[in-house]
Amino acid sequence: MNVETITSQDAQQRLKQGARLFDIRDADEYAHEHIAQASLLSLTDIEKGGKPQAVSEQDVVIFHCQSGKRTAQNAAVLATAASPAKVYLLEGGINGWKQQGLAVIKGNNQPLPLMRQVQIAAGSLILAGTILGYVISPLFFLLSGFVGAGLLFAGISGFCGMATLLAKMPWNQPK
Repeated sequence: MNVETITSQDAQQRLKQGARLFDIRDADEYAHEHIAQASLLSLTDIEKGGKPQAVSEQDVVIFHCQSGKRTAQNAAVLATAASPAKVYLLEGGINGWKQQGLAVIKGNNQPLPLMRQVQIAAGSLILAGTILGYVISPLFFLLSGFVGAGLLFAGISGFCGMATLLAKMPWNQPK
């Protein structure tokens, strides 16, 4: 299935003509900022069988992510989910949209996206373990090794314990 990539200007024009725009990022990323016309249909939901509602051959569906990489990597999955509609991918994702000076809606008081929180926490723990290992005791290197092993496990299994823990933190709870 051949899926074309279109520019932000092309997408805007197609939206005026009735195209539907879907954001495939996770809910926390969408809540942080999104394109006004975009509906959330996360890649995770699509992989579980989620589809845009009531699409026909005459419909035009545009998918976007943060930078365009997730949509490009999953073009076949997205095309299948929106079949039989004509499917396009937004070049550069929401980042490309913003670079063209087009408006986005930013969530007020939304925390950082969960994966960024994981990266900050993991990086901080690894750095702390390394510094404390050199300054106080080599046993602190175990902290860095433990976090590294957790990241490796998350990459292999698809389950991230740190993300699960951070998702339960008060700042990540709906208000």
